[in-house]
Amino acid sequence: MKYSDGTQAKIGDKVLIGEKYHGIVVADMDGDEYSRECPRKQWGYLVSGVMIDTDFGGLVHYEQDSLVGEFMELVQRA
Repeated sequence: MKYSDGTQAKIGDKVLIGEKYHGIVVADMDGDEYSRECPRKQWGYLVSGVMIDTDFGGLVHYEQDSLVGEFMELVQRA
């Protein structure tokens, strides 16, 4: 998945969502990378997108199409 500016999402990235919420990428289904907190065995069925641990609702799954109406940017690369 790519952020609003076209940057590829990676595990551990700190992101800004909707210009007011924060989160950390804990799984990248597109890149087949999963953290210990979000293992492939549990979340691999989602197939595409990323899982972000957000400050507004815990784990949230985002797919590329879901960013059409929402702004997400990379704040800090892990």
